Amino acid sequence: MEHLNMTCEWDKVFPKSDKVDHRKITFHNRYGITLAADMYIPKNAAGKLPAIAVSGPFGAVKEQSSGLYAQTMAEFGFLTIAFDPSFTGESGGGSRCVASPDINTEDFCAAVDFLSVQENVDPDRIGIIGICGWGGMAINAAAMDTRIKAAVASTMYDMTRVNANGYFDSENTADARYAKKQAMNAQRTEDYKNGSYALAGGVADPLPEDAPQFVKDYHDYYKTARGYHSRSLNSNSGWHVTSSLSFMNMPILQYSHEIRAAILLVHGEKAHSRYFSESAYEKLTGENKELLIIPGANHVDLYDQMDVIPFEKLRSFFEEHLR
Repeated sequence: MEHLNMTCEWDKVFPKSDKVDHRKITFHNRYGITLAADMYIPKNAAGKLPAIAVSGPFGAVKEQSSGLYAQTMAEFGFLTIAFDPSFTGESGGGSRCVASPDINTEDFCAAVDFLSVQENVDPDRIGIIGICGWGGMAINAAAMDTRIKAAVASTMYDMTRVNANGYFDSENTADARYAKKQAMNAQRTEDYKNGSYALAGGVADPLPEDAPQFVKDYHDYYKTARGYHSRSLNSNSGWHVTSSLSFMNMPILQYSHEIRAAILLVHGEKAHSRYFSESAYEKLTGENKELLIIPGANHVDLYDQMDVIPFEKLRSFFEEHLR
């Protein structure tokens, strides 16, 4: 397995809690990629604990939103890990700055592998939280991995839908998809010729005058002291230009209607991305599904705003379904 060079210092964008113990850990997925994670354990915890794995947003690192979620849930008594997905942050993977609907779903399942064999974890009480683009990955993982008893998707994106169809499905035509694939495949040729992968750039900085409000919201998080991190793709040079190709042919929520685990979808009322959660909720079946809309909240509010993220609801949801 890969050897990872992980920082030992506290370099999160949120303050360290005195209610939990923290340490760095690694685990590997079925593709042999070693993943880096932060583990948060409630202080003075005893016995086998319920556990939660957290990842996201898409293009972020564990020192940002996922770590905040993980640390807060640990304060409630859960053992948690926040991990960097394959090819990003401190995690391994030979290529960098690339995403995969298959491998990144597997990353969640690999986190469950790791948690399932910890002496202080009850393997029958494991849940996951996915934020933004990793909300869709979390639902996809719950559709595949029967060990996941409960999943939360917060301010969710379906990355396969937005890449194939554009925002609000405004590019949902064969011609529009062909043009995007044609451009990315031309870039593949250039990348191979150059021996390197062109990067798409992270969140625009400086912002153009006509930037949509949601892009301004992203900028306010990723490009300011509020959420900037040196390893975050969105804060810096972004993904490979060609990273979207594998998402365009693969609807990750294909079998989400067969999920038997409990699912909670959380979204802001004013989020541009709200339609992803609403569509996912409609496709889910059974009695263990819930859609919670947060009044007045935008997409990025659910990244880090402690007075907006419904942590008490997340606590009661996991306490009920990880009993």
